Amino acid sequence: MTGSTPPVAPISPARASDPTGAAHDRVYRQLRTRILHGEILPGEALTLRGIGRDYGVSMTPAREAVRRLVAEGALTLSSSGRVATPELSDDRIEELASLRAMLEPELASRALPRAHFALIDRLEGINHGVSQMIARHDASGYIRMNLEFHRALYLRAQAPAILAVTETVWLQLGPTMRALYGRLRRTEPPWHHKLILAALKAGDEPGLRLAVRTDVTQGLRMLKG
Repeated sequence: MTGSTPPVAPISPARASDPTGAAHDRVYRQLRTRILHGEILPGEALTLRGIGRDYGVSMTPAREAVRRLVAEGALTLSSSGRVATPELSDDRIEELASLRAMLEPELASRALPRAHFALIDRLEGINHGVSQMIARHDASGYIRMNLEFHRALYLRAQAPAILAVTETVWLQLGPTMRALYGRLRRTEPPWHHKLILAALKAGDEPGLRLAVRTDVTQGLRMLKG
């Protein structure tokens, strides 16, 4: 041999099989889930360097994931470049509560004709999971199970556009829901979940709409002021 080949820096398996596009999508989905479930508090600052370190990616995928989350309203980007979860004003909370009051009763109403016993049994099981999270004082687990209760019902509506908008509202509210959980000091699942289940069993559309509307707005409006 006439010369030696310089050593090649090892490439981690994750990086080797995770090109930039896939990496940014992975970071986006995982960070989005954390925000949705209230694992990041309102107003908490994030840095691209910190995101990259936490998820094992370079700055480019971290930046792209943040860009997508800013577009969805899950993160804010100030003129100075500061990235943070939103601290919602009273007006913003009222606006998002009003959106939930419009969208979610409609989804529940559309789901009602397809709410068979298997779905009701599943919702009761999820509600039991909500109880377990409350007993563990697990705020993020409570938010996750509570959203699962609603999503399981709304999927039966077969209205993907309405559900997509609803999930964007949930995403913007994620950190604030964590603050709300601390204020409510729950000891049992939301009472209105029981009313939702009762209305589903009875085929009571007006009762279902009222129970859903009250469930998704009553707590949020406690945060105002």
